[in-house]
Amino acid sequence: METYKTIEIVQKNPTSPVFHLYLSGPSFRNALPRDFFSEFPKALASLDQNPDAAVIILAGNGGHFCTGIDLKALSSTSSQADSDDSGRTNERLRRDIKFLQAAVTAIEQCRKPVIAAIHGGCIGAGVDIVTACDIRYCSQDAFFSVKEVDLAITADLGTLQRLPGIVGYGHAMELALTARTFKAAEAKALGLVSRVFGSKQEMDEGVRVVAEGIAAKSPLAVTGTKAVLQRSRDMSVDQALDYVATWNSATLLSSDLTEAVSAHLKKRKPAFAKL
Repeated sequence: METYKTIEIVQKNPTSPVFHLYLSGPSFRNALPRDFFSEFPKALASLDQNPDAAVIILAGNGGHFCTGIDLKALSSTSSQADSDDSGRTNERLRRDIKFLQAAVTAIEQCRKPVIAAIHGGCIGAGVDIVTACDIRYCSQDAFFSVKEVDLAITADLGTLQRLPGIVGYGHAMELALTARTFKAAEAKALGLVSRVFGSKQEMDEGVRVVAEGIAAKSPLAVTGTKAVLQRSRDMSVDQALDYVATWNSATLLSSDLTEAVSAHLKKRKPAFAKL
């Protein structure tokens, strides 16, 4: 398995289809350096293509989930200015922003479900990341902030596009304009997370159980559900119904369906082939 500087892939149980993907810079509270934006999509792509991986748990090493982009990375971006040719400087900056965006969007492009397990700080780019995840849980000590306006930045890695669909337009506007810190209980009330656990240890175990449960289901049904829900965000109901009809016409008649029906009738657990 490939090794990375900024992230770590761990399969805690060699027989489990649940893989952990850790943000691994605890000495600087998992602030994201430049290398992260190259390594993260590569790691997700490798798990996406790994038939032994069915579900990915995304978490942070150390005391925090992610405290934003490393300020050195921001300084590197801002230092690209070329006063002799603003057109080329601006075009290069746009490409750089698109490059950073692609690393976060890779979560959605991964066919396998990605579950965020959040503890400690989830700030700035941390919120960008978790809003792209499929399910979000946190521990009681978690705290959040859409921090970019405090750094004179319009958040540009996905929070402003994804957060309104999760917590509602009004709540997203208030959180983004104030950059205020909010805690786990409010994140749950807003719908940003589905559940708050009493401790990180409880969260780790609870998320593992959820992930194992999803991993035991038909991989065709799980990947299809993720794909159809994502596509439906940008479609009318009629368009989305047409899309899922096309999707299921391609995948519904599978060995997974036969196995699921047989297992139900015989009152046993189904065993599905890897995808």
